[in-house]
Amino acid sequence: MSHVIGIDVSTTATKAILLDDRGTVRGVATSTYDYEIPRPTWSEQDPRLWWRATIEAINEVLEATGVSGSAVEAVGLTGQMHGSVLLDSTGEVVRPAILWNDQRTAAECDEMRRRVGAERLIRITGNDALTGFTAPKLLWVAAHEPENWSRVSHILLPKDYVRYRLTGGFAIDVADGSGTILFDLANRTWSDEVVGALGIDRSILPPTYEGPEITGEVTGEAATSTRLTEGTPVVAGGGDQSANGVGVGAVAPGVVALSLGTSGVVFAATDGPSIEAGGRVHAFCHAVPERWHMMGVMLSAAGSLRWLRDAVAPTKSFEELADGAKEIPPGSEGLIFLPYLTGERTPYPDPNARGAFVGLTVGHDLRHMTRAVMEGVAFGLRDGLDLMREAGLEQPRQIRASGGGMRSEAWRQILADVLEAEIATVDTSEGAAYGAALLAGVGSGWFDTVDRATDEYVTVKPVACPSDEVDLYRSTHSRYKDLYPALKPHFAAGADEVLTQP
Repeated sequence: MSHVIGIDVSTTATKAILLDDRGTVRGVATSTYDYEIPRPTWSEQDPRLWWRATIEAINEVLEATGVSGSAVEAVGLTGQMHGSVLLDSTGEVVRPAILWNDQRTAAECDEMRRRVGAERLIRITGNDALTGFTAPKLLWVAAHEPENWSRVSHILLPKDYVRYRLTGGFAIDVADGSGTILFDLANRTWSDEVVGALGIDRSILPPTYEGPEITGEVTGEAATSTRLTEGTPVVAGGGDQSANGVGVGAVAPGVVALSLGTSGVVFAATDGPSIEAGGRVHAFCHAVPERWHMMGVMLSAAGSLRWLRDAVAPTKSFEELADGAKEIPPGSEGLIFLPYLTGERTPYPDPNARGAFVGLTVGHDLRHMTRAVMEGVAFGLRDGLDLMREAGLEQPRQIRASGGGMRSEAWRQILADVLEAEIATVDTSEGAAYGAALLAGVGSGWFDTVDRATDEYVTVKPVACPSDEVDLYRSTHSRYKDLYPALKPHFAAGADEVLTQP
């Protein structure tokens, strides 16, 4: 039996899944790590953690399943988007990677709009300059760490650092590449205009590939570390959201996906670039050749529930919190939560946005707070879906959902009611890693297109339908939308106080 491996380099762990040629996940292994917060709103990670975790995860999944590395036909890669991995001429890490949820680059975003032109930037790249993206991070390093910037010979994204360690070569897929906002979205490659306006040397950017294309082969050194066979092909893969789209079968127009992980994403495939005029909804290349996608992103989705657990109830499990939330009626008895704990991207591209509970009384307890967090996250996802509808997306009848938050029955029902769509899951919970494995399967010749791979291997199961609470949630969502504009001045003032502290 033939196999492929999908590797997902996420913010807190690297996962390896082993998929056989019948579409069955034979094994899953995960190796965890932390990220650093050197200052408020900053987020960094040592890329070498990803490689060590990749070695551990691949070895563990092969050992646990008893499958030899020689039975693995190809490797697919996915991972957290937008991180800035800077390497010198010898391939050594110059500084810790600045991650997707880092918010330090507001001034650099303004500088990008000035150099390229705000409307022109959106027209070329499909996106406004936002703090989470890669390009403003590069400007920040150039401005604040010129000695480090002078050493940079290669720019990669997180999963592509793992690719470099596997193959010894530099490459990037078009889906992740478009998330740097250095891309010509329509032409699916680097934009000479944007790259030139920002003063970035084109030679330090890697070659671009479509998701199922082979980008290199496992080296002898990497084979020794991972137990893979030297010469095993490594395909391009995709950023975590496009790979998750593949993993749940959202590869053609009409299928909408939702990811409820640390961040929250609403995702829809398109036949061409669909650009929201204000850049509030992201437009990227898909990991599927000749396809694009729209995406609304909130930075703290299931991450908001993790914060609540860690800060307020560290002895509670997530299951206990979710069970408590089911005891509280929809609307959380007037309590509303704004999930902007790490700033926000959609619908408010504001690094100064902050989380808040509004409406607390002595009658509220942890159960209310938990349900309010779940509902607030759902409202944030609804904001993104509404913007995508304004950009031309039809209201979906079904949304295919994945991520750790989907284990909660209460949260699934809340999402169905707030998004006014049937919520379905697929027959694997591995999301992006499964999508990376499918791309590897296409690259190794199992299928001639990604569409055929997903038609064959992705099975959909409805898990929640809109209930009689839809009208109540429409009303509560309307109140929710009033809160950010009202609190925005206070968020900005609070951020200024943090920045001026010694």
